[in-house]
Amino acid sequence: QVQLVESGGGLVQAGGSLRLSCAASGRTFSRYAMGWFRQAPGKEREFVAFINWIGGGTSYVNSVKERFTISRDSAKDTLYLEMNNLKPDETAVYYCAAAHIYRGILLTTPDAYDTWGQGTRVTVSS
Repeated sequence: QVQLVESGGGLVQAGGSLRLSCAASGRTFSRYAMGWFRQAPGKEREFVAFINWIGGGTSYVNSVKERFTISRDSAKDTLYLEMNNLKPDETAVYYCAAAHIYRGILLTTPDAYDTWGQGTRVTVSS
């Protein structure tokens, strides 16, 4: 079974930067994508970005384009999210997720993913 562990969250001022990491461990096998989602208090889980694990293609929610960068290190089996110019309304718990089984569901939706981390909290102060 694969486990995902996020790290790198914390408190940052508006305009600041953070780099989140998501390390995979346990029995690993081929996956075709990994993604980042976030959930603010009282809101639904929201797609942030995904990356095709083999080809490296990426996709972002419009609100983070040009500010966030998703990347992966296949050798370390680790996913990253570089976040720049953070805004207070981006305060949330950030989750990484992995898709090992193709379900025919858009990778921008949580149901496409079969494995989730426990989340790391990001707080952006104004």
